[in-house]
Amino acid sequence: MSRIVWPEGYLPGFTDNYVSNEITIAGISAAEVWGCLVDTGLWPAYYSNASDIRFHNGPGPTLFAGARFRFTTFGFPVEAEVTEFEAPSEGKPARIAWHGWVEGDAEGRLDVHHAWLFEDLPHGRVRLLTQETQNGQPARDLAATLPNPMLNAHQEWIVGLAGAALKARAS
Repeated sequence: MSRIVWPEGYLPGFTDNYVSNEITIAGISAAEVWGCLVDTGLWPAYYSNASDIRFHNGPGPTLFAGARFRFTTFGFPVEAEVTEFEAPSEGKPARIAWHGWVEGDAEGRLDVHHAWLFEDLPHGRVRLLTQETQNGQPARDLAATLPNPMLNAHQEWIVGLAGAALKARAS
């Protein structure tokens, strides 16, 4: 199976916080999931932890390579830039990732790398994987909280994303 590509400074195990969420589901394709994730206008309908989504260098709501956008998550106003953007194609998984940050002093600064991978599998199944690493005091605080709020929220996001793709297919 394919794996996430990590930029320098964001390799799991060397960051302040890391979570990984994965599901495999039948009845949808990587392309269908892709369409539901790149359309940020759909996020609030299936993920309660994303709001106030705005684009800086495009009309939105669709993500694209190099897109600069802002959204609120975990109570933080996150600035983000899409750094990886590969739609699914025959025999190749979909990949999308963004670098996100929250400006602030040493106590408030947060830097993240959030990556997604959607991979078609045999027997009409698709693998959805999302992983995020974070650096900064807010990341250390999240990592020390049990249960880990980022792990649980990203599970909501990935399950909601699959549900949105299934619902779109049924429409």
